[in-house]
Amino acid sequence: MNKKFGGIQKLCNFAPKTQTHDLMRYLLLALSILSTLAVARTRNATMSHSNAFVSADSAEIAENRQQGDMLLLYQRNTGGWPKNIDMEKPLDDDEREQVLADKTKEDDSTIDNNATTWQMQLLAKVYQKTGDQRYKDGFNRGLNFLLEGQYPSGGWPQVWPKGKGYQKSITYNDDAMVNVLVLLRGVSMSIGLFGGDLVDDEMRSRCDSAYQKGIECVLETQIIVNGKPTIWSQQYDNETLLPTFARSYELPAFCPRESARIVQVLMEMNNPDDRVKAAVHGAVEWMESHKIEGYRYIKASKDRTRHAELVPDPEAEPIWARYYDLQTEKPFVCDRDGIPHANLEDIGQERRDGYLWYDMRPKRLLKQYNNWKAKYEPDVK
Repeated sequence: MNKKFGGIQKLCNFAPKTQTHDLMRYLLLALSILSTLAVARTRNATMSHSNAFVSADSAEIAENRQQGDMLLLYQRNTGGWPKNIDMEKPLDDDEREQVLADKTKEDDSTIDNNATTWQMQLLAKVYQKTGDQRYKDGFNRGLNFLLEGQYPSGGWPQVWPKGKGYQKSITYNDDAMVNVLVLLRGVSMSIGLFGGDLVDDEMRSRCDSAYQKGIECVLETQIIVNGKPTIWSQQYDNETLLPTFARSYELPAFCPRESARIVQVLMEMNNPDDRVKAAVHGAVEWMESHKIEGYRYIKASKDRTRHAELVPDPEAEPIWARYYDLQTEKPFVCDRDGIPHANLEDIGQERRDGYLWYDMRPKRLLKQYNNWKAKYEPDVK
């Protein structure tokens, strides 16, 4: 007998038999009451915590539904979305009516400025949180929009089905086509939010085929100089696959910023073949040889009292120009007149201060490249 109950045992031993039975009955009743009270306290505490979680989950789900409903509201009948709109902003009745009327537009569904791919990621998240079929259907409409917009060459324009001018060109600018490739790869491989029953097997297969076709376009549009692969331009003619103009100050050129993201996509491929490896090595080698050292890029202040400039700084980290001439491979900047210049001071303040002319994105790529090379090309120096 446990020492804790020793006194009870002694009392039972020395008490008369009838008293012993009564005493035992009372003791068992007391223990039962205490046990019931303990269970009740535990259950109440558990229910209290459970209710707190349910309340938090319900609030989160309600927020997710509100977000998802706004995304569906703005989704065009094409399956895509317009850009540069705050889709979380509450709408009054007149604004909501206008958004509904705009759903039939066919000239503003775009992948520029993260449009469409961003909304699709959010819809996937909301569906995984809620299981609401409407968000799944909206995501699949977006997928069909992306698949229908792919050119036979494998590239994507900025805007379709009714784009104008440079909007019809294959677009790497601002990572437009790259965002599509990343999303399609995620869907085809059921990565993260794109897993589960979000799409069926047939759609995953279609996404994989479109992704592979897109990668082929990427390799075909890499600029070759003296037989060596280098980097990419921002936009390409869909028919000739040659670099082409976008806006008046966005000339055909070597473009390290967009190219760095393209190379990252190539490095994410499983078991890359020799052609992909050569593309990665060539691009990185070009970026290494065209980095700008000894200067720091200072952006314009928000009030434009200080203009963008390059400042000599021997301690500055390497930077890259947004554009390098296709013939000389030297950096340039450009105004809206389409005339390239060597120095920021040679263009007007509006474009000088209102565009990102230099940045450090390739520097991050170079670190990732070393890890990739150690995995797939350990013998390459």
